[in-house]
Amino acid sequence: MTRRPGSRSWLPRRLRGWVDPFVLAILAMLLVGVLVPIPDGVQAVLGTASSLAVSLLFLLYGARLPTREVGRSLRDWRLQGGLLAATFVVYPLLGVVVAFLATPLVGPGIAAGLLCLSLLPSTVNSSIAFTSVARGDVAGAISGATVSNVVGLVLTPLLVLGLMSGSAGIGLDGAGVGGVQTVLLRLLLPFAVGQLLQPWVGERVRRTRWLTQLVDRGTILLIVLTAVSGATAQGVWSGLGVWSVVALVGACAVLLAAVLAVTWWGGRALGLDRERRITLLLCGSMKSLATGLPIVAALLPAATIGLVAVPIVIYHQLQLVVCSIIARRSAAGQA
Repeated sequence: MTRRPGSRSWLPRRLRGWVDPFVLAILAMLLVGVLVPIPDGVQAVLGTASSLAVSLLFLLYGARLPTREVGRSLRDWRLQGGLLAATFVVYPLLGVVVAFLATPLVGPGIAAGLLCLSLLPSTVNSSIAFTSVARGDVAGAISGATVSNVVGLVLTPLLVLGLMSGSAGIGLDGAGVGGVQTVLLRLLLPFAVGQLLQPWVGERVRRTRWLTQLVDRGTILLIVLTAVSGATAQGVWSGLGVWSVVALVGACAVLLAAVLAVTWWGGRALGLDRERRITLLLCGSMKSLATGLPIVAALLPAATIGLVAVPIVIYHQLQLVVCSIIARRSAAGQA
């Protein structure tokens, strides 16, 4: 049997659709960062490489995205307004509550990570793919994910600065303001340059999807390795035990379940048809690792990124598994 490029056929059949090879790579970087001592000089090189990779990633994002899609997406105000409200209003409110309740169980650093993940923009590729599988409004998903990520470049840093400045164990203070400036220079400026270049290079960038995917995934792996190895060098993992991990997974599950319920029933309250309710459910309930982690890395002090990144990584895998099941069952129900 011929294997398609990029297929998951090397995984056991029972694991296909449940385990993302990229998530396995992230977990491998986590283990390396925890178990392998990395010299200070190498750590500095990794940090510089991560910063450059992030800027390149957002340059490619800007070059790939047709500007007209942003304008087109604003026409369906109920769906797009619902997606933005779910991502940047409902999620943060729930994140504040879950982080507060989880602090005694997981500690202030991990709890800050729970709050932080609730402030991130929506995914792009995953939410669109799941919406397609579930037979939702794919055009609305593309537009909503696009707008979420563009708005997130500005709104996520402001939310982090506003809601996390007083988080125990984070201590943004001056780093938060400097982090917003870093986001503007390292992320938003390359994105704007990419948008300016888009009429000339956009089609070529969209055809070479492997390039964006390579930079996308390579950037995430670099950030995870740099953040976790830095946290290891500072001994921040000493207070994180087995039960803390169990409590963290439970808190992530509670947060995801609450958002899924709000987006599904909220879609009915907005008068959306089934296709658009599916889009609101799957796009409004997901958080972006690819866009979010670079923003977090630019905003937070280096000493705290490792702990904050752990809930984001765990939540990413959990939402992939849960939303995959929802998409398949939704499609089966409409068959």
